[in-house]
Amino acid sequence: MNTWTFLTTAWTWSPELILGCCAATAAYYLLWLKRDRLGRPGLFAASLAVVLLALASPLNVLAEGFLFSAHMLQHLALLLVAPAILLLSLPPGFRAPPGLRGGAWPAASWACGVGAMWFWHVPALCDAATASRAIHGVQSLSLLVMGLVFWWPIFAPEPADRIAPWRGVAYLFGACLACTTLGILITLTPIDVCPIFREPVDSYGILPTIRGAWGVSAERDREIGGLLMWVPMCAIYVGAIVVEIARWFGAAGSGEREGVS
Repeated sequence: MNTWTFLTTAWTWSPELILGCCAATAAYYLLWLKRDRLGRPGLFAASLAVVLLALASPLNVLAEGFLFSAHMLQHLALLLVAPAILLLSLPPGFRAPPGLRGGAWPAASWACGVGAMWFWHVPALCDAATASRAIHGVQSLSLLVMGLVFWWPIFAPEPADRIAPWRGVAYLFGACLACTTLGILITLTPIDVCPIFREPVDSYGILPTIRGAWGVSAERDREIGGLLMWVPMCAIYVGAIVVEIARWFGAAGSGEREGVS
């Protein structure tokens, strides 16, 4: 199978994925748009698009045992990108439960986001999720949920539900260090967190193209996967740190203006 044929035919539209996206869309409409609250449907659609690209496009096929780098890119999309955009799509006034307001339990939120990535890269779990569609579904759902929990103290719709900007900088910097550590272990050491990717079962006939036309050996694939965890993930955290610093200085400037007035 050549590259073009693969990219145009290797789409996997599972009923669970379609139903989940339809249910999320219906909930968004009924809970916010129908009540004339100021939702951001464009951002909501973008978050669904990221989920569909991660779980229905050829990227999903490559992540199911062919390329560890595709598997890592899928995790990045589900854990960091889609949840952040989804939270940004929520309207002001959407509040956390009373016990979680004011940025409560940030250590637990941090552990959920960072721990999900480490947990699913224990070799036995990583191989199991790659080999079993049922476990892969659980993995994908857990990454989305843990991503929402992780980003809530940073991107909650109501400022009162967020942690203070200076704490947000530390929160995100710590997450960057944790993912950098795992990325370094994967890229620069012989540790193989997903051994199943070394010997793919080529049910699509795409492996000769991957190894030949694309020039991606198993070793290079592992290194690319580690770099994806190391560099792009930290770039996302750094981008969020910039947002937190802007909030910090914005709050300080607002306080100064109030003091002058």
